[in-house]
Amino acid sequence: QAQFVESGGGLVQPGGSLRLSCTYSGGSFRSYVMGWYRQAPGEQRELVAQIELGTNANYADSVRGRFIITRDNAKNTVYLQMDRLKPDDTAVYYCNFLDPLIRPWGQGTQVTVSS
Repeated sequence: QAQFVESGGGLVQPGGSLRLSCTYSGGSFRSYVMGWYRQAPGEQRELVAQIELGTNANYADSVRGRFIITRDNAKNTVYLQMDRLKPDDTAVYYCNFLDPLIRPWGQGTQVTVSS
């Protein structure tokens, strides 16, 4: 069954950095726009970064200038470099395609920003 597997989360102090990875096992994803989403406790899941088929990327206002999304089509993997992390970035992070092509969600990877 096609699935996304996210990794790289953890506990980090404010101002720190993490690099998340997400690999898709459902065949080549090179034809799809990829997104990183996050869901904080009690909140709806939100799209924070997306990358088109090449390198064009867009970001939510809350992360622009701090997060960078990249992709490696040969590895079916998308990355999220997160710098200058803030407590408000605490959430479970997921990757997926964009609507209306959303697939079943993976387990996500927990990011906790706390001193």
